[in-house]
Amino acid sequence: MSTKRTDTSAWVVTGPTSGFGRATAFELARHGHVVLVGRSPEKLAAVKAGIEQRSGTATTIVADFADVVSARRAAAQVASLDLPIRGVLNNAGIMLSKPAVSAQGWELSFATNHLGPLAFTDALIPSLPDGTNVVFIASACEDPERVPAVRSGFRGGRYISAEAAAHSQYVPGGSKRPGMDAYATSKQGNLATVFSLARQHPRLRFRAIEPGVNPGSNLGSDVPAAVHLLAKSLAPALSLLPHFTTSKRAGRVISRILADPSEATSVYYDENGKPMSASKQVSDPAFSDRYVQESRDLLATVTA
Repeated sequence: MSTKRTDTSAWVVTGPTSGFGRATAFELARHGHVVLVGRSPEKLAAVKAGIEQRSGTATTIVADFADVVSARRAAAQVASLDLPIRGVLNNAGIMLSKPAVSAQGWELSFATNHLGPLAFTDALIPSLPDGTNVVFIASACEDPERVPAVRSGFRGGRYISAEAAAHSQYVPGGSKRPGMDAYATSKQGNLATVFSLARQHPRLRFRAIEPGVNPGSNLGSDVPAAVHLLAKSLAPALSLLPHFTTSKRAGRVISRILADPSEATSVYYDENGKPMSASKQVSDPAFSDRYVQESRDLLATVTA
């Protein structure tokens, strides 16, 4: 039996059609209206239908976060809904093993994971009510001292400048595996965004989450389908290991942090929802502020 919804809060979730984003969207639908922002109209419609079958409500907005123009347009559409937004989850992201570029000709992981979400958030901030929680999905692979990440082949964020990262140029000595430097550097950008924007906008609450490793996710969009199927079959067993998780478990943690009414800001949480440390580099205010400013300078070259 369904009950009448009394919570008028609204939640914005990017990348809501699979993995962490989808699980979080269903969790949040129990607490208010969900705005689903993603690339595929068909997949967005399927998530919306699933939410409505559970007596929830949702709105869909089609946007590609690899395209700055699309990301900004999505922010304008969210603002035009005039909803009582309580939380924004920047979850959209990819990890690639083959070279690819965005609509602006920028390295695709850097554009999708960092530049698009920054453009979207900057455009949306003026319309957000005081106290809104703005959460970014980050990754501990940005930390060169994170042992599990190093064992997996990562060598931390390799940031030189936003212009360099946009053209696949990184600090020498990085990972030997394709795509890892791009991913780690872009995820370091998510943390830089959280730390820098928390200082710039004290009326809002900026938080980051390392949700854990989920072998069943669709993060590697260029990975063969057979590999995805194998990873999904192993996911339940692997989720018992430290730092591993499932979409459902991560969705509960993410939704809890997104709905947290405390004034906590500039906080980085682990897969269990406990505060954790970022790399020494991105924890330096001068570095994170430079990272964000250089990213904004690059975004400013896109005027459409």
